[in-house]
Amino acid sequence: MNATDRTPADLLRSALAADPGRPFVTFYDDATGERVELSVATFANWVAKTANLLQGDLAAGPGDRLALLLPAHWQSAVWLLAAASVGVVVEIGGDPGDADLVVSGPDTLEEARACSGERVALALRPLGGRFPQPPAGFADYAVEVPSQGDRFAPFVPVDPEGPALVVGGLELSYAQLVERAREDAAALGLGPGERVLTGEGYDTWDGLSAGLFAPLVTGGSVVLCRHLDRLSEQGLAQRVESERVTRTLGR
Repeated sequence: MNATDRTPADLLRSALAADPGRPFVTFYDDATGERVELSVATFANWVAKTANLLQGDLAAGPGDRLALLLPAHWQSAVWLLAAASVGVVVEIGGDPGDADLVVSGPDTLEEARACSGERVALALRPLGGRFPQPPAGFADYAVEVPSQGDRFAPFVPVDPEGPALVVGGLELSYAQLVERAREDAAALGLGPGERVLTGEGYDTWDGLSAGLFAPLVTGGSVVLCRHLDRLSEQGLAQRVESERVTRTLGR
């Protein structure tokens, strides 16, 4: 990645320019057997579509606060980068009643109804599938996102010093987020092309760093595993080998 990159959106653009075809996020759900692999280009396309949905249909802009009520999941990673592309502040597990908009999984819909602004629901079904019946009061992400544009340009340039993320009591600007991810990657000894497997959640900075931002900042990739505790030691060893994992974190 380039030393001049100061926001997550900058990092993603650099990754796309360097090698769009390489794997970036490989997601496993060991409760359902789901496996999804997204190249840098495919991931960036999802981010662009989601950012267009966020900025256009949902009328969100810099400084607006988004309560993200999602587990560690490839679609959560997409929302984090989409919000960063628009300048929207993401509050992981934030109070929907205090947020301008909320993005919820299927298990937190009642909690998410406290948001008086826009509400988006994700079914978190394999291959990004939609709800069999859209939840009342919510836009179904899987219905709304496919028709969005494949290219994104923010109405207002994102300020690297603007507020970006609130997680576990930690508040970071975009520049601070990128710098902290660089520091984490250095402390872990992560280099270019590193392939990190993690079962950590996205509800802490350490989980977000291991499962998205540290691999992004180093030009690596992540094997993101939900319900990893259901996988046997033998199964984990087989996954490490088959996915060519170079570092395992958060088992």
